[in-house]
Amino acid sequence: MSILSAVGLSKAFGADEIFSGVSLEIPHGAKIALVGPNGAGKTTLLRILIGLDEPNSGTVNRMRGLRIGFLPQRPELVSQRALWDEMLTAFDDLRRRETALLEMARQISERPDDTALLERYGAAQHAFERDGGYDYETRIKQVLHGLGFEPDDYRKPLPILSGGQKTRAFLAKLLLEQPDLLVLDEPTNHLDIQAIEWLESYLSAWRSALLLVSHDRYFMDRVVSTIWELDHGRLETYSGNYSAYLEQRQARWEYHTKLYESEKERLLAELDFIKRNIARDSTNARAVGRLRVLSRELAAIEQLGLVAYKNARNWSETGVGGVRLYTVAEAEAAIKALKPLGVRPRQVRMRLNLKSGARSGDKVLTTRDLVVGYDPQAPLLRVPDLTLLRGETAAIIGPNGVGKSTLLKTLLGALPPLSGESKLGAQVKVGYFAQAHESLHDERTLLDEILAARDMPISQARDYLANFLFKGDDVFRQVGTLSGGERGRLALAKLALSGANLLLLDEPTNHLDIPSQEVLQDVLAQFEGTILLVSHDRYLINALATQIWSANAGKLDVFVGSYGDFLAEREAAKLAAAAASAVARQERKVQSAGKPNGVKSSALSPRERERRVAQIESDIQRLESDLARLEAELAEASANGEVERVRALGEAYAQAQSALEAHMREWETLLT
Repeated sequence: MSILSAVGLSKAFGADEIFSGVSLEIPHGAKIALVGPNGAGKTTLLRILIGLDEPNSGTVNRMRGLRIGFLPQRPELVSQRALWDEMLTAFDDLRRRETALLEMARQISERPDDTALLERYGAAQHAFERDGGYDYETRIKQVLHGLGFEPDDYRKPLPILSGGQKTRAFLAKLLLEQPDLLVLDEPTNHLDIQAIEWLESYLSAWRSALLLVSHDRYFMDRVVSTIWELDHGRLETYSGNYSAYLEQRQARWEYHTKLYESEKERLLAELDFIKRNIARDSTNARAVGRLRVLSRELAAIEQLGLVAYKNARNWSETGVGGVRLYTVAEAEAAIKALKPLGVRPRQVRMRLNLKSGARSGDKVLTTRDLVVGYDPQAPLLRVPDLTLLRGETAAIIGPNGVGKSTLLKTLLGALPPLSGESKLGAQVKVGYFAQAHESLHDERTLLDEILAARDMPISQARDYLANFLFKGDDVFRQVGTLSGGERGRLALAKLALSGANLLLLDEPTNHLDIPSQEVLQDVLAQFEGTILLVSHDRYLINALATQIWSANAGKLDVFVGSYGDFLAEREAAKLAAAAASAVARQERKVQSAGKPNGVKSSALSPRERERRVAQIESDIQRLESDLARLEAELAEASANGEVERVRALGEAYAQAQSALEAHMREWETLLT
C-alpha cells in the first residue's frame, strides 16, 4: 500500500509549463531520489507532493495521519532554545511519558500492594522502553555528533549558530522525529565528507519512506533504490541506485528510439497501402477497413503514448473507445506529428574539451618537509614527502577547514609554505580552477572574459561559449550577475583554453547540475595530463583517483589506490579497533567479576542496566547492518575481481563479526 500517490500532476508559471501528466506513488519504506537538470521543477514537485504548493491540475492522495518531515534547501529553524533543548523537543511525547512513569513510581512507593497500579506501571514501562525511552539522549548525541556538532555546541543558542550549523540542526531534528515520509532537498549541502558518510549510513538503515533531491551521485548510489527522472516535463521511473539508472536510461532510450522508428515506418507503410488502393477505388472495402484500424491505432497513440499502446495486451486494455474514421489526410498528418520518445541522454549539455599542452616530465610534483598554513605557531597541515607522476590523479579529501584549499594554493605557488618546499617538474604548465572562481572578473562580460584568455574572432568566441550553454545575448551579461553554476561553467571554459598539463581543481563540480558533472567527469577521465583534485564529489573521486591524500588533525596521509580501496582499508581499520575495544572491555568485566559470566548484576542499578542493554542492542543492530553491507560489498568485489578490496573487506567482516560476538556475550550476561 502506498503512503502517497499522485495522478496527472501539471504545473506552469504563466505560459511556461514546468511538467505535465506526472503520476507516481511512494510505498512504505521506499527510498527514492528525484533527479533532473536545474530548472526541471524538482523542488516544485516536492512542494506539491507534501502540500506546500498546489498543482494546476491533477491530485495528490496522502495516507491518513501521514507524518511528513521536510528539509528545504534554505531551512529556517526559528527558535531561541539551545541546540540540545531543541533536539529534546523531538521527544516531547516520550518525556511526558517519562514524567508519568516517575509519578507512578512515587505512587507505588506509597501503595506497594496496589496490584492494578503495578500492572499499569509495567505496561507503561514496557511501551516506554519499546519506543526508545531509555536511549533518546544517546540518540541525540549520536545524531549531533554524526552531523558534525561537538559537545561544546550543545548549550549554544540556535540564533548564534552559523547558517550551515542551523541547516544541520534542522536536519538532526528531522532525523530524530522519524516521520513516516522524510523529504530532503539537497541534504548534503553544508556537510563535509565525514558527515555525509554518517548520513548515508543512517539513511541506509532508515525504515520509513525517503524522498530526496541531490546532486551527490555517490550519496544516491549508497542510499536509494529508486530513481525518478524529471526532464522535459515528464517523469520516468527507474529501479536501482544512481549507477543502475545511468545504464537503464541509455538502454531505455535505445529501445524507445528503435520502437519509434519501426512503428513510424510500419504506420507509413500501412498508410501507403491505403492511399494507393483508395486512389483507385474510394469504396475499396479492404482499404477502408485498414484505414479504420489505423485510425484506432493513431487515436490510442495520441491518448496513451506509443509505449503504453504497444504494451497493452489487447484493445480493451487500452480503454480507448468511440474512435471516428480518420480521413487519409488526417491519418498522414497524425503519423508525421509523431515525435521521438524522450530526449537522448546528454543531449542538452555543455561540451567541454580539455587537451593537455606539451608533455611534462615523469615527475610532475614533489614536496620535501612541507608545512602549510598561515601562522607558524598553528600550521594547518604537515605534508609527507610526495611524488606525483605524470598521468596520475590525486584526490585531497578531509573535513571542512582542515587546509585542503590552502595546500592546493601552496603547491600552486600562490601561498608561501611555512617551511619545506614543493617543486614542479620539467615542462609542467599549471591550470588552476579555484573554488571561489577568483580568476573571473565581475566587471567584464562573458565575451570579454573569454577574449582576454585567448585572442580569437568574436564569432568563434560566441560559438565557444555556446559549448558551455551560454547562448544568444547571454554572452553580453556581466560576470558578476552569474549564478554559482554559471560561474563554474565559465571558469571551466577558461580552463579549457589554458593548454595545461597539470590541473589543480578546487571543488570543480560545486553548483554544477548532474548532467554537467557527468560531462566534466568524462572529460577529466580522458585528460592525458596530471590532476590534483580537491572535492567533496566522491563519485568523481571514485571514477578518477589513483591516490587519496587524506587531510585530518593537522597531517596528510597518502593512500595509493582507488577511493573504493581506500574506504575498504579504512573500514577494516575502524572495525579492527572496535573489535579490539569490545574484546578488551569484555575481558576487563570478566576479570572484575572473577567469574566467566562477566558483569556482576549487583554492580548496576536497574535503570543503569536498562540503559546499558538498550545501548548494546543499538550497537548490535548497527553491527548486523554493517555485516549485511559488507557481505553485499564482498559479493560485488568478488564478482568484479577486485582482489585487494576483497581482502580488505574480508578482514573488516571478520572484525565486525568478532565485535558482534563480544556484544552478544555482554548482552546475555546483563539479562541473566
